[in-house]
Amino acid sequence: MEAVIRKWGNSPALRLPAKVIKEAAFRLEQKVNITATRGRIVIEPSATVEYDLDELVGGITSKNQHAEVSFGAPVGKEAL
Repeated sequence: MEAVIRKWGNSPALRLPAKVIKEAAFRLEQKVNITATRGRIVIEPSATVEYDLDELVGGITSKNQHAEVSFGAPVGKEAL
């Protein structure tokens, strides 16, 4: 499959067809590592996933918040 490198702002850009993303099992907003050597550019999934606690907590709404769950009375020396 051929594509054309174009200018996007001050940087070169390459649009990846949806078929390529699907075949590589990538998704939008996924973090990737990019390496370049001897005329090749390799795009691989990032091995580490970083979460932002403020962003995660900010996503809690009354619609996705579950009710309190009881796991029963203490059975050992649990701190309450």
